[in-house]
Amino acid sequence: MTPAPLRDAPIGIFDSGVGGLSVLRHIRAQLPQEHLMYFADSGFAPYGDKPEAVVVERVLAIGSFLVEQKAKAIVVACNTATVAAIARLRERFPGMPIVGVEPGLKPAAAATRSGTVGVLATERTLSGAKFLQLRDQISAASGARFLLQPCHGLADQIEFGELESNETDALLSRYILPLLEGGADTLVLGCTHYPLVQASIEKIIARATDRSVTLVDTGDAVARQLARLLTAANLARPASAAPARLDGYTSASATALSAAFASLLGLAPPVHEVESGAGGTLLIRPNN
Repeated sequence: MTPAPLRDAPIGIFDSGVGGLSVLRHIRAQLPQEHLMYFADSGFAPYGDKPEAVVVERVLAIGSFLVEQKAKAIVVACNTATVAAIARLRERFPGMPIVGVEPGLKPAAAATRSGTVGVLATERTLSGAKFLQLRDQISAASGARFLLQPCHGLADQIEFGELESNETDALLSRYILPLLEGGADTLVLGCTHYPLVQASIEKIIARATDRSVTLVDTGDAVARQLARLLTAANLARPASAAPARLDGYTSASATALSAAFASLLGLAPPVHEVESGAGGTLLIRPNN
């Protein structure tokens, strides 16, 4: 039997910024009894323009920080970090439930009626060997054709809180319209930031076509997989336990992350700023 203190420990969730809040939303909905910690690495973002070795080193540092905060499981709520570093993270913490995110190609292939799927993601995600292997496997098995669309600058706009600005709409139109013109009737939101502008995406689609277009967000699948792993490891917190806690951590501004929690999720958890220490270790900033 797993000791009660381990079952009562929090789940650590992290992303290069606020995009992972879209995954946190699904986890809170499916596992409302679980304590959660969310780490927004906004001070180090974006990950997509950094060498893979640098991303791996940073992910391992964040993993170590979350483990020091007594995390019982880790969710890598970032496609770029998952592609680059989840294997190394699992090597570093063997036996710990660790869940990553990847673009939902399989559910998209099942959903498409035209046989053409558009994939919106970062350049780093779309060029990763793991992603391309997954695309080829699913395409061979299903016959689906995948149109890959790198979305330069979109995650940055969302990170800045520009969810409904003219510039964000212009970027979305630039990336989405060619996919629709190419016959896509299903769009994969292949970065955890993108579900945060789903309303704007739906408006652009509605203006462009009368066709029904399915949007695929993998946050729900991530939450289900996390629940399965916690149950299998006997780490699930009982539903009858005391109310769950949520804590925020950021490598940038606590004020900015607090604003994101409020505007995107309607929440006001305590938020702590984190800084780099010796050897790249992460420490909670004093007087925070």
